[in-house]
Amino acid sequence: GEKLLGLRSEQVVSKGIAQVMEGRRVLPELTVEENLRAGAYRSPREHVREDLDRFYSRFKILGDRRKQLAGYLSGGEQQMLAIARALMSRPRLLLLDEPSLGLAPRIVGEVGDLIRRINQEEGVSILLVEQNASMALELADHGYILENGKVVLDGSADELKADEDIQEFYLGIGSKARHNYRDVKRYRRRKRWLS
Repeated sequence: GEKLLGLRSEQVVSKGIAQVMEGRRVLPELTVEENLRAGAYRSPREHVREDLDRFYSRFKILGDRRKQLAGYLSGGEQQMLAIARALMSRPRLLLLDEPSLGLAPRIVGEVGDLIRRINQEEGVSILLVEQNASMALELADHGYILENGKVVLDGSADELKADEDIQEFYLGIGSKARHNYRDVKRYRRRKRWLS
């Protein structure tokens, strides 16, 4: 019920909100551990060591590479680091922007599993913005379809997965092959149902 516009970053974090921005944005010249400590900037000292140990056990690869510069991690490892860094502030709400962007399909599955575990095991609410509709609907309880910056449809994830238009437009299920420009044009006109 509070507006966050105009608040400084540390004020937003102190309200229990953390964000992982699109493109991971780790601090490449810092080590893995230094990145994690940066995420704990507002945390009491006694929580930092405990949280480092917890994330090193949860993200084994980060524990193995704690002294390595973050810029040398793979894309998937950087995404894990960005998520763990955000969790170092012990948020109640985690905002994730395109966590699957640029990741190999196998890694996308691992990141999806990680998001699910964070929500279920740590009780962190997650607001996920994701173009990979299949991944998003597998993780979500409730979904919103945005077109041109506007919410045009929402419902439970199960309702959205069952919707024929969602299946065709976003999940690639049930659509007929389009072989020529006229068919593509007709498809695009039909897609305007969301507008």
